Amino acid sequence: MAKNNKKVSQQDANKVAEKTYDPSDYQSTDQLSQGTAITHEQASDGYTEGSIDGKIDSVGKDGKLNGKKGEDIPREGY
Repeated sequence: MAKNNKKVSQQDANKVAEKTYDPSDYQSTDQLSQGTAITHEQASDGYTEGSIDGKIDSVGKDGKLNGKKGEDIPREGY
């Protein structure tokens, strides 16, 4: 165990547990806010990019889903 490890106080634990994302977290110098911003970015990227299997559903001009099976994303140069 490292010498500078210390037990986390209940007050510190509550501060982390009560923290929610705020757009200003990206400009903050506070370690907790920076961590929240990074976690938000990772979750947002995962949600936006979809699944790791590289499949994408076809959407029509009207925005409606054409199929539910998904098609492989073309990988040029691989």
